[in-house]
Amino acid sequence: MSEAPGKAPAVEENQGSEWLRLDPRTVLVRVVLFGGVLVGAALPVTFALAGPRPLWEAVAWVASGVALALLADVVAETVRLRRTRYRVGTERVELHTGLLVVQRRSLARERIRSADLTANPLQRVLGLVKVRIGTGEHTGGSESTLELDLVTRPEGERLRRELLARAAVTPEDPDDDSALAILDPRWIRYAPVSFLAPALGGAAAGAVMQVSEWFGAQGEVIDWIGDRFQDVSIPWMIVVLVLLATVVGAVGALGLWVEMWWNYRLEREPGGTLRVSRGLFTARSVSIEERRLRGIELVEPLGVRAFGAARVDAVATGLVKDEADKHADLKSLLPAAERPVADRVAAQVLREPEPPTGAPLAAHPLAARSRRVRWALASVLLPAAVLALLGLLLTPALLYVAAGCAVVLGPVAVLFALDAYRSLGHGVSGAYLVTRSGTVRRATVALQRSGVIGWTVKQSYFQRRAGVLTLTATTAAGAGAYDILDAGQSQGLAFAAGAVPDLLTPFLEPVPTRDTRDMREARSTEG
Repeated sequence: MSEAPGKAPAVEENQGSEWLRLDPRTVLVRVVLFGGVLVGAALPVTFALAGPRPLWEAVAWVASGVALALLADVVAETVRLRRTRYRVGTERVELHTGLLVVQRRSLARERIRSADLTANPLQRVLGLVKVRIGTGEHTGGSESTLELDLVTRPEGERLRRELLARAAVTPEDPDDDSALAILDPRWIRYAPVSFLAPALGGAAAGAVMQVSEWFGAQGEVIDWIGDRFQDVSIPWMIVVLVLLATVVGAVGALGLWVEMWWNYRLEREPGGTLRVSRGLFTARSVSIEERRLRGIELVEPLGVRAFGAARVDAVATGLVKDEADKHADLKSLLPAAERPVADRVAAQVLREPEPPTGAPLAAHPLAARSRRVRWALASVLLPAAVLALLGLLLTPALLYVAAGCAVVLGPVAVLFALDAYRSLGHGVSGAYLVTRSGTVRRATVALQRSGVIGWTVKQSYFQRRAGVLTLTATTAAGAGAYDILDAGQSQGLAFAAGAVPDLLTPFLEPVPTRDTRDMREARSTEG
């Protein structure tokens, strides 16, 4: 039996609360989903068994196995439903579940930082939602979360409002319950230029080959592709296939964007809570308390940035992902949208008159540019040199490959290096420390200066020779650390000392000026 710490006092604190159960339709939802998995797995198994025996016999065996598995799942889910109960008291939230391994867990209500709702298409049809209650602690497991799977949507909304209810520490603004941003269908044009499009295209090509292998037809698929391109040279065939995969990926990116961001709405609720609701088939509702918001991150992937757009993410404590939601982007406040829209939303989220992400930033020394150009050239020329060496030892064809890589990829690498240098910058905008870096994924982070709990100064041997260093601002929110890359030594240290006073200053020694040195020499002469 597993039991959360502090269970005994929780019973006393919640003694007057009523125990509640999950919705009975939970059994139906889970059995249907499990049945879909079984049917998907049964198809390749059926064709595999049909080889040495008649098809009807293979179908009979597989159908019997599926029926037995479904029956066992119905029994198991019914028992789980009857053994699961929860209650919300004045001090704690408790969840009891399990048959062979009984789990009795509870969370203190004062520690609860999130109550998020999700529902897949089947759950939405039945009016059910999954409620995920979390404390926002980076425990790396389920000890900081409770999941109610499933309850009715009205019950889920009631739990969310009740658990996130906080006494307002400041007078509420008249616009606290208004929408900060709603879906603009024109934003969909940024989906095909994201890095997701080529990834989906590659995944589609891999899926075709994998499915054809299941049915023993991979050779036929390859032959069919070869017949279509029998009069085309191999390089052109590769180009056409890459373009086809890119088109398929772009279509997939459009569909995924619609599923993820349809019905999008960002609003500020009374009591100081930001709520993001979105999703076409799978509805999601994520709540972020403003008191645990430490800043925002403006993300500009290369393709999206080329079209003048950016995405807004939250830098907040408690947005922890685990295996259950590793594919959910809990920190996204705004999808890729026009840069002025992103800046406006960032300013409204932070309650600032002007967006800190739009503040002018200090440039970094030329040594930072030289370092990036050298690394870019090395990343191209070293592999080309290896290919050239192998060409001398094995086949002259590799010499042409090496020359092509150096001629084509060299200038591209230098352009990326120069863009990476132009993207570097840091500064202070009111109560926020701002840092920017990256080229393939440029990110501008506005971090509350009061949220910085430490500085880390790193300087490699090559950085020391170049007179630059990397400063890392440590915080309890977001990624936990944000870098200011390749800043000048005096420039970076002075910035860190000024941005967060009294944190780094005790560890710095003042650089003696000319007048100071003259006074020291005079005193030593008099002595």
